[in-house]
Amino acid sequence: MTTILDRNAPRDLVSELPARLSLTPKTTVAGQLDGAWWPRSRDLEAELPALVAALAEPWGRVTRVTVNPTRWPVIPHTVAVDGHTLHVGWFTEQDPDKLILLGYTVGRWDLLVIPPETDPAAAARLMAAAAIPGSALTAGVLMADETVIGRGIRDARRREATWEGEGGACLSPFGNPMDRSALPLPGNGWR
Repeated sequence: MTTILDRNAPRDLVSELPARLSLTPKTTVAGQLDGAWWPRSRDLEAELPALVAALAEPWGRVTRVTVNPTRWPVIPHTVAVDGHTLHVGWFTEQDPDKLILLGYTVGRWDLLVIPPETDPAAAARLMAAAAIPGSALTAGVLMADETVIGRGIRDARRREATWEGEGGACLSPFGNPMDRSALPLPGNGWR
């Protein structure tokens, strides 16, 4: 069986770049998420070392990670990270847009996983929303909301492009383009 990884960046480049993270500030107010992670690829073995290294300072040593297999084409059982082994598990019951990290002494953290192919503006909105302290929004709700927002933005851009492509032409009440001579100008009898 051949497995094709859906990657946007080569493995060696991914492992050298820092993780793209947005973490919830430390507070007593608990929320559904502890932040967001925007990986550069769907290659867990290449992506996890940078993520765990970035989290070592604020959260301590991460020892286990769980994911939903629907978003990851290959899930390794273990990943070598800075001299220790990170155990990776998967659960189909887990939200597909969430990554759960566990540590021996520090606890559990839930991160929204933003798909690697996400537009930077959408990723920025998602990272900001996932880092709001005490937010009741789940990973699935944030992703669904962004889909709706993104669709609205794309529709607005398409309408603007249509308007510009028509030279800003008016439409009749029936949606048909009208010639500029039909515009209410003083020279053609309109006041």
